[in-house]
Amino acid sequence: MTFSYRSFIRPVIIFVLALTLHVSGLAATVNTGQLTSKKPKAQVSESPRARRHLRTLAHTRGRRTTARRRRYYERFSTSSFSEDITNGDVTDGEDPVVRQAAVEALGNMNGTVVAIEPTSGRILAMVNQKLALSSGAQPCSTIKLSVALAALNEKLITKDTPISLGSRYHMNLTTALARSNNEYFEALGRQLGFEKVSYYAHRYGLGELAGFNIAGEQPGIYPEDEISSKLGGVGKMCSFGEGISMTPLQLGALVSAIANGGTMY
Repeated sequence: MTFSYRSFIRPVIIFVLALTLHVSGLAATVNTGQLTSKKPKAQVSESPRARRHLRTLAHTRGRRTTARRRRYYERFSTSSFSEDITNGDVTDGEDPVVRQAAVEALGNMNGTVVAIEPTSGRILAMVNQKLALSSGAQPCSTIKLSVALAALNEKLITKDTPISLGSRYHMNLTTALARSNNEYFEALGRQLGFEKVSYYAHRYGLGELAGFNIAGEQPGIYPEDEISSKLGGVGKMCSFGEGISMTPLQLGALVSAIANGGTMY
């Protein structure tokens, strides 16, 4: 089967601009190296109407900034740490060197490591198999991979096609993946529509058994219909997987297919 930091940088830019304007205001009070306690003339000459306009503008900007800073956060109901996470693991057929490296890397974190050989589909190690074979979890930004592949297959975009994100701001696929930009993939998902997004998601193994024929494996969840607009609709499904549950084996199979050029074992 064949088949593509903005929350941090924006406040930094605003802070730098504010600091620059503040320093510029201080510089206006310096006359050939001599400090003065007089107010800048610009403040004295402001009319009441101008001051009202500035206050209104500042208030409006404050509201917009608050709206832009709304973010969606993951919520966890279990501990991030666990002991004896390898209890019950069946290690027959695994590569002992890869498994040992995975166990040491995971430590006491309550997670799972699935290492797959892309050229054959062989599972080299699966640490904490109770979690690896569970019904999965919201995929968050890893869902962007299947959305990007869908858009490329539909020839909706290339890696360099600019997508408008409003206010004369554009971004292409390469940058959007590098920055994991939610707005880009929301826009992409809306252009594709739920039917196409769902079709390609199933082609890439979401909502189905990953095909490794492992006892106890679960198919995860992919909604039959677009989620409610109150939850963000297809846009939020495509930006961080709202309403979707992806298993570690499904994600491993998808990433392996990307790594080997398009074959899902």
